[in-house]
Amino acid sequence: MVWQARIVTLFPEMFPGPLAHSLAGRSLRNGVWHLSTTQIRDFASDKHRSVDDNAYGPNVGMVLKADVVHNALAAAVDQFHGTPQILFMTPKGVLLTQHVVRKLAQSDGVVILCGHYEGVDDRVIKFWKSAHNLQEISLGDYILSGGEVAALALVDSCVRLLPGVVHNKNSLVQESFELALLEFPQYTRPYEWQGAKVPEILLSGNHKAIAAWQQEQAEEITRICRPDLWELYINQKKNKTCAEDV
Repeated sequence: MVWQARIVTLFPEMFPGPLAHSLAGRSLRNGVWHLSTTQIRDFASDKHRSVDDNAYGPNVGMVLKADVVHNALAAAVDQFHGTPQILFMTPKGVLLTQHVVRKLAQSDGVVILCGHYEGVDDRVIKFWKSAHNLQEISLGDYILSGGEVAALALVDSCVRLLPGVVHNKNSLVQESFELALLEFPQYTRPYEWQGAKVPEILLSGNHKAIAAWQQEQAEEITRICRPDLWELYINQKKNKTCAEDV
């Protein structure tokens, strides 16, 4: 079955956007995966096609209506071939990590609800979490204008793990976050640029020594730049050592 992404949004014209280019775009055109959108406004029931209303309480802003969002989500899931992972992009969600991406890429695909304005009526989110196992996903601790940009990033991260998208499978294994480490530095020609030379070890032809150097570099970069990731890496090494000793 072809991996699918269906985006539930007020702005379907934002898709495929960057997903039409590079690896994602080529694999989309080649039928490796499928992208479609559901326009939330199509499910508004009044003559003005209203999708939002004033929030109750003192908060200023508009909130997407529960009935409209529910009907849009239900239609998107109904049109999905297979069993989708139903996602809502929100700062309240679990952080999108490479571990989460791998699980999503191994599924039939995703239906992603993109909020806008001040958000979505909480009742519809609670209903879909309870009845349909909706998952709330966050890209990080910052604010976007809507869920569309986050959805683009999530889909791109999943697509590149699909079979046939990245032809060099070894490069996927060596990338940042796959092994809880940031990637080691990369170099290409020219050998010398603005007085800086390519490290001599990379010219040695000693693959074992090169691999050791790359591992050391990845560890050092991670330790300095991402202490949180470094702690995770150290704990993983400890757990692996303990498991081997049993």
